[in-house]
Amino acid sequence: MTMNLVLQGPQASHDTLDRLAALAAPARVVRLGDHAIRCEDVPFSAQLKERVDAAAFDAQVDACFIEAGRTLRDFGLVAMDMDSTLITIECIDEIADMQGLKPQVAEITEAAMRGELDFSASLTRRVALLEGLDAASLQRVYDERLRISMGGEAMLETVRAAGLKTLLVSGGFTFFTERLKHRLSLDVAHANVLEVADGKLTGRVIGGIVDAEEKMRTVQRVCAGYGLDPRQAIVMGDGANDLRMMGIAGLSVAFRAKPVVRAQACVALNFSGLDGLLTILQ
Repeated sequence: MTMNLVLQGPQASHDTLDRLAALAAPARVVRLGDHAIRCEDVPFSAQLKERVDAAAFDAQVDACFIEAGRTLRDFGLVAMDMDSTLITIECIDEIADMQGLKPQVAEITEAAMRGELDFSASLTRRVALLEGLDAASLQRVYDERLRISMGGEAMLETVRAAGLKTLLVSGGFTFFTERLKHRLSLDVAHANVLEVADGKLTGRVIGGIVDAEEKMRTVQRVCAGYGLDPRQAIVMGDGANDLRMMGIAGLSVAFRAKPVVRAQACVALNFSGLDGLLTILQ
């Protein structure tokens, strides 16, 4: 079986890319820009993938084996996690910082993203620590700390132009997803609702928690609503709670992800921006 291999990295030199390409013994090499190449008709094997992945990671290059001919036109939806995927922060950690509790909350967040804690239970614990915080702190986090991940806006502009729908599905909070939905012209957003009473957080979430199962169901529901099969979805995430929705997708993308997620994803973008997806599918 032969596949294509896309090699890309923001700082990757031609020499580095050529050295990595030589490991794959491709029939042809096509330059995709100053920092990316496509190696075509590579004799694929699990052993070759392991060797190339390791060498590429050491060189701070993203390596992706993909079937020849796959383009954005094969897909109808891009579904994204929010925290540490579409945006650079974990919102709950930054909210907790307003309470002086960021280290405690971030430790729980990190363990949950590695898959070491049940997500719903961990979210309940973390949100409880926010009780009594002025709800205006959420706007401060949005204004002062929230940033779109590298390449995110370029990626979204291109997928929209190609006719794909966009979904933001998050174990975070609607305060942020709804603002991002408007700001980035996303089609659908789904997240948890923080309870507020008398202008302060109560330490509770209203309704069911958007956990791994609910993320997967959301991708299925949105696909069905647009007449798509889930295999026509590209799903991007970074944590263990993204694995279920990534598992039903036609293409799963691990972005700056935990090792457990990188190991199971079709594509891992460890160094490139979110627009690295476009390089892979051109």
